[in-house]
Amino acid sequence: MLTGIKQKAIVGKDGKIELSNTELPAGTVVEVIILVEPPIEEDETTYLLKSEANKKHLLKAMENVEQGNLIYVDLDEYGERKIKKFLRKS
Repeated sequence: MLTGIKQKAIVGKDGKIELSNTELPAGTVVEVIILVEPPIEEDETTYLLKSEANKKHLLKAMENVEQGNLIYVDLDEYGERKIKKFLRKS
């Protein structure tokens, strides 16, 4: 009779995988199939929160948004000003 055991393991040094299961007596012949889990992708916020400095800035920014402390910038107008300023210098 075929029996299955499912365990999670982490690949160790030199590619070794250790399974700790006392149900298998020493000398038992086993066939191993390895299913690799895809890496979990971090979202940008999680990545940025890892740094204490970034975390502090992000939390302050969120606080400003909640309090309505916002500055609106019209990017088209900003771009036009930069172009005009550049042309005056030329």
